Amino acid sequence: MAQAKVTTDHDEIREWAEARGGRPAAVRRTHSKDNVGIIRIEFPDAPNAKDDALEEISWEEFFEKFEDSNLALLYQEETAKGELSNFNKLVGRETAEAREHGESRASRHHGKR
Repeated sequence: MAQAKVTTDHDEIREWAEARGGRPAAVRRTHSKDNVGIIRIEFPDAPNAKDDALEEISWEEFFEKFEDSNLALLYQEETAKGELSNFNKLVGRETAEAREHGESRASRHHGKR
């Protein structure tokens, strides 16, 4: 697998997603007028991508929840074959920071080791 990157930069996330046909979405059963719910990036034009469990939301709603939940995006630029990759995962920033420091089994540990 190609190297995964991590970012919290809103412009970088939006540009990465839109370059691949991605758009912000919420898990339908968690989304309400008062709460965005669980967020995802969906790729409606990807093979087998039709997911009725997701509904499109605005980037503004997406990033508000992204910040409130203290998330980071773990993503891949290209596949091992050099094609654009849609691989992404929303993770906690603590997990992302530990991963960037080489902790492959990063989890949400508090305190010092």
